[in-house]
Amino acid sequence: MRTDKQLAGDAAESLAIALIERAGLRVLERNYRVRGGEIDGIALDGETLVFVEVRYRKHARFGGAAASIDQRKQQRIIHAAQIYLMKNPRHANRSCRFDCVLLDALDTNAAEWIKDAFQLF
Repeated sequence: MRTDKQLAGDAAESLAIALIERAGLRVLERNYRVRGGEIDGIALDGETLVFVEVRYRKHARFGGAAASIDQRKQQRIIHAAQIYLMKNPRHANRSCRFDCVLLDALDTNAAEWIKDAFQLF
């Protein structure tokens, strides 16, 4: 059984995926997991492969959704993206970017979509 926190996270991911689909991105994968990392969504924006991280925070007292994507979290996403590219060579030559969809409420009107939020280190 999923906890209330997990259910809220699932709802936030669904809202974020709906947001990027409405913007014209084609979602290829959701919740791509590998040992040592996870990507909430993988999509195509034209010819660009986009790795999407969704962050939801019910309260901003710990810095809000943006503050939760620290360097360690970025490295885990990058690790998963590298494995995805190795396992999907048809995408290996595409340009890639890392986007974040931040939600401080379960409402797409309250979503902040940061394109190219971070780079490979």
